[in-house]
Amino acid sequence: MRDIALLVMLLALGWASFRRPWVGLLALVFVGVMHPQGYVSGFMQGFPAYFALLVVVALSAGWQLFRGRAWPPLFWDWRLAGLALLWGQFVLTTALGINPWAGWPRLMEVSKILPLILLVLLLIDTRVKLNWLLMTVGLSLAAVILKGGYWAFITGFHDRVYGPPGSQYAGNNEFAVATAMAIPLLALWYREADSKMLRWIVAILIALGFASALSSWSRGGLLSISVVALLLVWHSRRKWLAIPLLLMVVGLAVVGLSDEWVARMQTMAAPELEASAATRLELWRLGWDYALQHPWFGGGFGGWIYLTLPVGASRAWHSAYIEIVAEHGFPGLVLWVSLVFGSVVSLSVLIARNRRWQLPGLTDQAAMLRASLAAYLVGAAFLSIAYWELLYLLLACAILLSRFAKVARIERTG
Repeated sequence: MRDIALLVMLLALGWASFRRPWVGLLALVFVGVMHPQGYVSGFMQGFPAYFALLVVVALSAGWQLFRGRAWPPLFWDWRLAGLALLWGQFVLTTALGINPWAGWPRLMEVSKILPLILLVLLLIDTRVKLNWLLMTVGLSLAAVILKGGYWAFITGFHDRVYGPPGSQYAGNNEFAVATAMAIPLLALWYREADSKMLRWIVAILIALGFASALSSWSRGGLLSISVVALLLVWHSRRKWLAIPLLLMVVGLAVVGLSDEWVARMQTMAAPELEASAATRLELWRLGWDYALQHPWFGGGFGGWIYLTLPVGASRAWHSAYIEIVAEHGFPGLVLWVSLVFGSVVSLSVLIARNRRWQLPGLTDQAAMLRASLAAYLVGAAFLSIAYWELLYLLLACAILLSRFAKVARIERTG
């Protein structure tokens, strides 16, 4: 039944994608983020749902442009140059990498992000559509959060919560960070909702998001949701209510969570005393030392296969920062950090300027996007998630928000 339901859903989304390309883009994001094929076990399990929808959306967008005889307005943003330079570095480090047989396939896999980013930049041409895109990302993850939060409560937070099988955040640690990134987007949906019932539903999803992230038993996830909680309180319009509520939730968590959970979180203070944390420290040392020895190009994609042999080999660097610098050298690290941190700074500038501009909704969008990226930056310190599609999708949203704010400001001043 699940396979049939997925097939029907994809046919409906495909039809909607052909009728309206930007709606198809939302469908594409929904399938890519939620990864529904991870929940089936029959004939649809290996079906390339994402690729099929991508083709439909691309053809529909191309036909729309041809029929309208009008190209979408081009615009410039420094992050577009940053993305181009970063991918150029990826190609260069792959060509010079120490593991080309694994590097080239990995480069092709990572480069699948680019068509989605291009479609976002072309088809999302208003702030209203951007809002729908952000809410779609939140809703896509909410479907997983609902399942994870339910499991957290019925098990009394004694069992770990995982993401959709086969997705980029299938593991408990990755799921916790993705959930932390989704919570601000759900908060944006809460602020935009007109219906009181819808606000209650979204509020419950946010609460389940915090619960499922806690029940992932992820130390990096705990730090990510802590940052998100503080930023949500900071941007709350009712701090007199938000601060006591946050303190109450923290108190309930301390009382309700198991001793084993608390003991695991306490290892963050002394990572060398815990086996997995100590291994991560050694992996970081190996990656950093190699980057110092090969500062310009690193080891390329797949270099970890050889570089982590001293610790018995590993499947990941367990840090996006080490992952980037070890695989693409310091130029790659500078470009990547500039894109992510630069977007956070750019969003902060928008928030500050909008105190004078008073553009409706701009502050909420910028603040929640910033909170989502902040959750990523914290979680990325402990996970190899430098090439997450979700990250680059949010970076594209930050680019568009800067563009829309500039256009609105120009229109207002005449």
